[in-house]
Amino acid sequence: MSFENYQSCIDACNECASECNHCATACLNEESVKMMAKCIQLNRYCAEICKTAVTFMSSENNFGEEKFVLQLCKLCADICDTCGKECDKFEMEHCKKCAEVCFTCAKECREMARAMA
Repeated sequence: MSFENYQSCIDACNECASECNHCATACLNEESVKMMAKCIQLNRYCAEICKTAVTFMSSENNFGEEKFVLQLCKLCADICDTCGKECDKFEMEHCKKCAEVCFTCAKECREMARAMA
């Protein structure tokens, strides 16, 4: 599969990584930072797995190693869902926006994984 075939998933992962980093930083500025600890940590994990997935999807793959992209997309979807569920527990606008973007990214990653299977 070529880079162009991954574009929708790449875009979703890039947006998710950006939104997760923003949310984590915004959470650090909330009054009850301790209450936000799990949200902040999941945001960091989610941003990292999204960036890693983009790196793999963005690389031309001529060696038949698409299995790594498939595995990363599945893992990314699971982490995005977990992060989205945690963010959705909070009423802050940045958390609600992050949850929405995480769920969209999870959907894109699952669709990509299905297409590759």
